[in-house]
Amino acid sequence: MPRWKPLGSQYFRWSSTVTQGLVLSVITFCVVLPLCCHRLLYSYFFIKSMYLDSMSDRVLRDSYDRGQDALRFWQSGSPGASAGGGAKVAKRPELLVTVVTTRRREGRDFHYLLQVMQQLIGLLGGCGERRCAEVLVCDVDSGPRENEDASLLDGRFRVVRRSPEERRRNRERVNTFEKEKRDYVYCLRKGWELLRPRNVVVLEDDALPRPDFFSVIKDLLSRPLAVQTLYVKLYHPERLQRYWNPEPYRILEWVGLGLVGATALLLTFPYWNPFSLSFTLSASHLLFFTLYVMAAAELVGRHYLLEARRLNPQLYAVSPATECCTPAMLFPGNASLRVADYLDGSSCVKGNAKDMVLYQIARSVPGERAHSLEPNLVTHIGAFSSVRANPPKPKLL
Repeated sequence: MPRWKPLGSQYFRWSSTVTQGLVLSVITFCVVLPLCCHRLLYSYFFIKSMYLDSMSDRVLRDSYDRGQDALRFWQSGSPGASAGGGAKVAKRPELLVTVVTTRRREGRDFHYLLQVMQQLIGLLGGCGERRCAEVLVCDVDSGPRENEDASLLDGRFRVVRRSPEERRRNRERVNTFEKEKRDYVYCLRKGWELLRPRNVVVLEDDALPRPDFFSVIKDLLSRPLAVQTLYVKLYHPERLQRYWNPEPYRILEWVGLGLVGATALLLTFPYWNPFSLSFTLSASHLLFFTLYVMAAAELVGRHYLLEARRLNPQLYAVSPATECCTPAMLFPGNASLRVADYLDGSSCVKGNAKDMVLYQIARSVPGERAHSLEPNLVTHIGAFSSVRANPPKPKLL
């Protein structure tokens, strides 16, 4: 008998943990997870050719419907539309939410600004007697035509715009990314000049706050990092939230998840083992299941694991800041002024937009730190950009 036959029969009979591990991996990664995850947008198993177009169309249609509902809401003058507090805002608020907006060349029927403001109205209404925040709309449009959505909010919210003199001074021809940065700086400084807020959140007009927006912000500001950070990013693109990423902390999180999951599985087998698996709490079996859990978590999608943190504001994780992007930013204390000064001293071009500049500042300036919050506290609904070229038919990926 050939020598390999006894060796093969030893390792490939069912009682062998090598066979059990191989079969378990094949069933998990080739059958169970593909069947369960092929419709999950941010999973490796997502079948783009089958579902991406229909999902993108549905999301666009839902956003359009919300935009039209928001337009009717603000045009109707309903009692709920007056909950913004009008054009008068209190000085020295605990929190100022500044919404930066401009007129869009494309996608105007989606009324992103009106969607965001309607959501904020609802969230402010749930704060009780003590107001969660003051809200400021910063209209940075510089075109000859007015920003109709911002004009519709006049009288319901404080809407600030550059004066004719400021517009004349700002006529210098600059690239799109430099203009975007200057508009951002203007809004940061205008909010501070008018209200002297204790803390500032800046939302771009296509960043839709989630229902727990204010409760999470309140918890975040109560943490020690609030006095030690330049900014906290409240959004990072879901497609960039995977473990297989250059961010070192995610690798540590990934390995930790694998070890905890592997230990839990191996401790469960003595009490519940319907398939008579032979694994024990040994070093080799722990290593195998650590890799098994890590692979499963990455392939399913870290984004979906992060969603479990929404159970409680205290479960939201704060980690070192990532590069992209700035739809929603928290500036604790007077950090908004420091950020405005830093941005003023930098120039933005393609490939070095304001998000990259801020990231580099936080890493290079002694004493400054920056953080990201996970999961996202806003939903990015802007399928049509106001500063970049848009595809004929926007896609989710």
